Amino acid sequence: MGDVKIDMGRLRQDVLDLGQVGRDAELGLNRRAFTEGDRQGRDWFRQRLRVAGLELFQDGAANLHGRLEYDGTRPAVVMGSHLDTVPGGGPLDGALGVLVGLEVLRTVKEAGIELRYPLEVIDFSDEEGRFGGMFGSQALAGHLTPERIQGARDLEGVTLVDAMAAWGLDANEALAARRDPSTIHAFLELHIEQGPVLDRKRISIGVVEAITGLFKWEVRLKGQPNHAGTTPMDMRIDAFQGLAEFGGEVNRILEEHGGPNSRATIGRVELKPGAANTIPGEAIFSVEVRDTDERVLKALSDACRRTLSSIARRRDLMFEFDVLSEIRPTRCDPGLLDLIASEAETMGLEYLRMPSGAAHDTQSMSAVARTGMIFVPSIEGRSHSAGEWTNWEDIEVGANLMLRSVLALAAKH
Repeated sequence: MGDVKIDMGRLRQDVLDLGQVGRDAELGLNRRAFTEGDRQGRDWFRQRLRVAGLELFQDGAANLHGRLEYDGTRPAVVMGSHLDTVPGGGPLDGALGVLVGLEVLRTVKEAGIELRYPLEVIDFSDEEGRFGGMFGSQALAGHLTPERIQGARDLEGVTLVDAMAAWGLDANEALAARRDPSTIHAFLELHIEQGPVLDRKRISIGVVEAITGLFKWEVRLKGQPNHAGTTPMDMRIDAFQGLAEFGGEVNRILEEHGGPNSRATIGRVELKPGAANTIPGEAIFSVEVRDTDERVLKALSDACRRTLSSIARRRDLMFEFDVLSEIRPTRCDPGLLDLIASEAETMGLEYLRMPSGAAHDTQSMSAVARTGMIFVPSIEGRSHSAGEWTNWEDIEVGANLMLRSVLALAAKH
């Protein structure tokens, strides 16, 4: 089995073909969850599974499963990622992991390799967060509640319930998608790094040790709108000045309470009333903080809250915030990390053990399975953009490492 390799020509064509599905002439790819682009991507994947002679199953969360020798009695070695994209996304984020999983199943089937455990590849629904993020994998992990399903809305106010109903689906059926842990032997995900580390170090493989957790807030600082010309500087209750002061405190918070894997971002700002000649009476902004250590993340959360409260008191502002999302950090299974590393060494590959600064479906799946994750480089660290790309040679190396790792777990020896 050691000389079995994936068909790189076929995988390359899959990447190129899928990269045309949901393409927007101006923005790159747009396969946001439960949109027409997403439907087209799913239909393309269904067709590829049928051509390969693999079993196709769709669960209540609209996750698509391709299966080889699945019999319901033996636990499966599962691979997966997502085909949905952000608006203006690239061709590899999520999609590469699904396509490599598909190629592994086809290769094993065509080679006639005897399996101890069935193989499965999953396209998870809404990983990218149109309705909150990782909807499909959280459904499999049993993390959804009726309240969350009913309350999920996108930025335009479209509800998850309505978006799925437009496809003839009942969103509440996602509660029935929960997977019994006894049905999964292990879960593996291949993904582009989405950062610059591997590319800059000229290393083809990342073995992911931990996946970042995060908290995301919408913060509102409320002051008093007033005339920009007639209100003296020392008599203003300026909401923007509070935001500006907090922005200047972010690096201090990270230095005092964070670690080497800490990240903090203010990525969206809105000022009201928003006129050039009016002092801002309200500043609404996002705060997103990430770290791979849950204790560090809690310390950063407390520090952000204390700092915002202090600024608001000193400047006579009101301070409010809503928690938009919270994701706990996750560590990958040490045994699977060692297995992936061992297979990489057998292949003569240089690899880097590293954290993931982005959230992934693997995080959810860690609740029901031991998990492992493989990174391949992103050129210049670019992702969530039309310029996202990975060299074919790195894709081939990553796909063959996934194949070897899966066979080490699932094949009869």
